[in-house]
Amino acid sequence: MDLPTENTFRPEQGCIPGGGRRQASIAFPTPPCYIETAMTPVLQGKVTTWTVLSLLQWADGFLAQKGFDESRLTSELLLSHVLGLPRLNLYLQFDRPLNQEELARFKGAFQRRLAHEPLQYIVGECEFMGLRIAVDKRVLIPRPETEDVVSCALDALRSRNGQSLTILDIGTGSGNMAVALAKSLPRATVTAVDVSTDALDVARANAEAHGVHNISFQRWDVLGDLPADWRFDMIVANPPYVSLHDFESVQEEIRNYEPRQAVTDGGDGLKFIRRILGVAPKHLVPGGAVAMEIAYGQEGDARALASAAGLRQVDVRRDFVGVPRVLIAVWEGS
Repeated sequence: MDLPTENTFRPEQGCIPGGGRRQASIAFPTPPCYIETAMTPVLQGKVTTWTVLSLLQWADGFLAQKGFDESRLTSELLLSHVLGLPRLNLYLQFDRPLNQEELARFKGAFQRRLAHEPLQYIVGECEFMGLRIAVDKRVLIPRPETEDVVSCALDALRSRNGQSLTILDIGTGSGNMAVALAKSLPRATVTAVDVSTDALDVARANAEAHGVHNISFQRWDVLGDLPADWRFDMIVANPPYVSLHDFESVQEEIRNYEPRQAVTDGGDGLKFIRRILGVAPKHLVPGGAVAMEIAYGQEGDARALASAAGLRQVDVRRDFVGVPRVLIAVWEGS
């Protein structure tokens, strides 16, 4: 997750079904008065009857006027959530009139978005590796670039697919990587750890929703010691890699809504990268690997830290927009 500044935010980028992956930019902020008055024409009789189409057109226009990118998509996702319909089904019901209860629910969701709450939290889910992952304010919202960590891990494990593989997911959050890996490798044993018990609750629920039973969830602080006998074929992680300095300028959606401890390490952005790479050799089998997401500008430091820890075959893969994104390194054994 490369976190944007005030002027560039990518909340829906590939995370909501139908969202796509292009970069979005959102004007900031929306004055509080707009939040209170935005739905006035909807609920105070200025329009006699609201249909799916007329409400979408109004919401699209209002969001666009306030500088929200992908305003039509956002409006459709909010309304489909409120009505409990697949988004594309809205096109089959353009003339459907909305009752006051439906309008009131839409108002609540719409005002939350105007207050810059991430769309994923409002609808309660996002898409990751083709899977619907439940999310709320207890967990970081999975980003499309994190899919590259899973892809790199699967590539590295492909040659060992016939074996009983063991995988450690550090800082599992919503469990998005753990669930994706467990579904792709049903014979593997995945251990997913997080310092947050709230996050682990969300992760367990996602595993259950996807019928995944080869994941063990455990509370663990990465700054503490792992059990000495733990050995894995693969360690994956998306650590909090935003520095404290950069955190002050990230978008309001992130700064005010997503869990701070999942975004920033409160220091130079390398605290957890340094720690994970430092302990990796003790907990990888010979030939095992670590795949970890890093931020823009961290490639040089991450490579140096991996080499200093005794890891070899150090490489950094670029994401879909060409940013160095995933560090992968191998423990060849002592």
